[in-house]
Amino acid sequence: MRFRFSLDTTTYEVDLSRPTPIGIPVEFSGQQPNFFEADMAQARALELGGFVGDTRRGGSCNVETLTITPHCNGTHTESAGHILDQAISVLDVVSPIPCLALVVSVRPEPAEHSDDSYSVPLDPDEQLITRRALDLALKPLANSSLAQALVVRTLPNGADKRWRRYRGASSYPFFSIEGMQRVLETQTSHLLVDTPSVDRAQDDGKLWVHRMFWGIEQGSRTAPPQGLPERSITEMIYVPDEVADGLFLLDLHIAPFAVEAAPSRPILYPLRTVP
Repeated sequence: MRFRFSLDTTTYEVDLSRPTPIGIPVEFSGQQPNFFEADMAQARALELGGFVGDTRRGGSCNVETLTITPHCNGTHTESAGHILDQAISVLDVVSPIPCLALVVSVRPEPAEHSDDSYSVPLDPDEQLITRRALDLALKPLANSSLAQALVVRTLPNGADKRWRRYRGASSYPFFSIEGMQRVLETQTSHLLVDTPSVDRAQDDGKLWVHRMFWGIEQGSRTAPPQGLPERSITEMIYVPDEVADGLFLLDLHIAPFAVEAAPSRPILYPLRTVP
């Protein structure tokens, strides 16, 4: 299945028969990624009166109660409500309409080898997604200004990201202040990353980089007077190696939970320009 659409002065053809999901499925009874030492996602049979929601235990059907912390148990998409007092549903900031997404592979840099900064002191070997690393990844890509979403794949790209347990302040790469400024210069509305957070796990509660992305004053817990941009952050994705850097069509599926963060299933579709 293919269809064509035009954006600006370019016509694209998208192949809907070649989807690549980049969300990590939540295996409730198997391996799953984990962040912040939260409880693992769990599924248990509903037991109510004489009813047992498990056919293996004599029940008439299977009915499960799920327990999950979206921020910690797998791929999730979040709104600015993640850091504000206001209840802002992620469903209100992500359109159901697919958009162009730019996939970039970025090699993080040790803090000791970078001039970039962060909101708290860092150990020399902590890995930063820097302005320089993003510049190197973005420079060779054409039509990058047309993308509404930026998908960041960090290198090396181990398959164990699909079930990795992230423990400690320096267990994954995160954005430097200058790195996030470079992201903002792309004017992206939706940022997707294969780490559990765009910020350091322990940053004295500042969440500085989150605040930069949503244009929220540091330390504030209320939306700015000019309002919030309709932007989202999706964390803990996994982009397979066979997906090349470049432009794709992104369909960002989100569980219909009216909360500040919900499990999500981003899907990439290959594009080609039509002469």
